[in-house]
Amino acid sequence: MTYNHDGMPDQQFLWDVFQRVDKDRSGHISADELQVALSNGTWSAFNPETIRLMIGMFDRDNRGTVSFQDFGALWKYVTDWQNCFRSFDRDNSGNIDKAELKTALTSFGYRLSDHLIEVLLRKFDRFGRGTILFDDFIQCCIVLYVVNKSEREE
Repeated sequence: MTYNHDGMPDQQFLWDVFQRVDKDRSGHISADELQVALSNGTWSAFNPETIRLMIGMFDRDNRGTVSFQDFGALWKYVTDWQNCFRSFDRDNSGNIDKAELKTALTSFGYRLSDHLIEVLLRKFDRFGRGTILFDDFIQCCIVLYVVNKSEREE
């Protein structure tokens, strides 16, 4: 895969991926199509709520879908989060435990109590294993960002 100067994969690569994901050939990717296309590394489907949040972030036309023009930015967003997730998944388990979550959130500038870290872990631990999968990690970070941003704007 070749990348251009801003770290994005080349357009032909993105178009090929987009075409494979756009199963109904509508020219837009729905939440269901995106969910099938994305992998959290555990052979389980991406969390539908995470998919919904990401489509909302990148859907410039407010159609509930992502056009090819929006797809490149969404692709880069997921890839950047994947690299971030891997950097904090110290044991390469494919998930983030409490200590790794605390390290990640602290490095993002959040100063959260151990109790709040535990609450976040329980909230975003879909399977009750004391860990957070890649897609749930994205969702956790988006929610924290939105809450923090709204508190600063008040």
